[in-house]
Amino acid sequence: MLTFDHLWQLLADHGSSDRRRLDACLLWGRLTPQQQQCLYDTIASKLRQNRFVHYDPVHAIIDNSRPPRPCVLSYSEYYARYRTTEPKDGWRMTRNADGKVCYTK
Repeated sequence: MLTFDHLWQLLADHGSSDRRRLDACLLWGRLTPQQQQCLYDTIASKLRQNRFVHYDPVHAIIDNSRPPRPCVLSYSEYYARYRTTEPKDGWRMTRNADGKVCYTK
């Protein structure tokens, strides 16, 4: 199970100080487990890619807690990626405004 300590380790290794740790922990506690996982994954991914993550842990949480835009793949893009038309990895088969099959996540 993911805990605040997991997130804190990422942020501390990135340069966050203990000064706002309690505030960050309280903010983390307001998130659902799914939001916490998404936040952790987003920050970890950005740090691996050397992308900007705020040094202030509260700002880092706020900046990266916004819900991402839904991902959309066309039928052919989805098939090229997964070699199947069956929904997997959280993708759902839907229809776009033109009535064509697409996949959203």
